Amino acid sequence: MELRMDLSRIVIHDSSEQQIIFLRERGGHREFPIVIGDAEACAIDRRLKGYKRARPMTHDLMSDIIEGLHGELEKIVINDLKNHTFYAKLVVRCRGEVIEIDSRPSDAIALGVANETPIFVSEHVLREVCQS
Repeated sequence: MELRMDLSRIVIHDSSEQQIIFLRERGGHREFPIVIGDAEACAIDRRLKGYKRARPMTHDLMSDIIEGLHGELEKIVINDLKNHTFYAKLVVRCRGEVIEIDSRPSDAIALGVANETPIFVSEHVLREVCQS
């Protein structure tokens, strides 16, 4: 089962290369952090705020490719956790076909946040990260 989540906050520390995003269960109380890189945190923050650069950055390019192929990013699913590493997939609908693409959660969220793409987490992942 997949549970709907919201990006609740981004914590950016100028003195660190590791940044943190928090996902919170929609309509619930469970929340957990994901450590991400500097570039991905900046991309998420920039896309959330609607900042555009003169030339497309990586996540803008990925979005343009999906759109150019007449596809739609339907949802992001964080579907596994192995050795403290989260795994995600992009669920893209293209001409009636559903395509699942392996992704890091940070890249998936950076890609989807500009279009308010729904984020889901598999129940077993949420149970594991919220067990305390």
